Amino acid sequence: MSAASLLLDHLDLLMKPDRSLPVLDLACGTGRNGLVLAEQGIPVVFADKSTAALKVLERQLAKEGLPGRVWQVDLEQVGVNPLSGQSYSAILGFRYLHRPLFPPLRSAVKPGGLIIYETFTIGNQEFGRPYNPDFLLQPGELKSIFQDWEMIHHFEGTLKNPDRAVAQIVARKPAVAG
Repeated sequence: MSAASLLLDHLDLLMKPDRSLPVLDLACGTGRNGLVLAEQGIPVVFADKSTAALKVLERQLAKEGLPGRVWQVDLEQVGVNPLSGQSYSAILGFRYLHRPLFPPLRSAVKPGGLIIYETFTIGNQEFGRPYNPDFLLQPGELKSIFQDWEMIHHFEGTLKNPDRAVAQIVARKPAVAG
């Protein structure tokens, strides 16, 4: 499976020479999105709960000499901020929604850094899983979470191949707190 088109369409934003902080590939699964960045020489932290998926990724990173590391983490621990004290040049989130994680995500992106996020909206119930509203964004919800960031890209609607209802954003955190 290839990387998400949202990421590929905005890859140039991540190609800056400053590599002092890695990119976080959140709930990465098999790492299809972060691997695109690692292949471009961008250090990536691949975060997921699945030990099996991360072992496969770890072997691939080592075999290909790619800049990155795996981080086995349960991002949904009640009362725990797994991103506490961490900083990233960008965070990628695809097909994953855990609302309590949004404030820590906002904090973990460095000033001037990016969030690239796409996940399902409530309209996706028409097409299939997920059906649980806890895993589906409400209209305008994703954009409102990052409303004080520079909105580079925003889309909310239906996409094809496969049919799905999603919200997408690419946003830059303000360089200076205002």
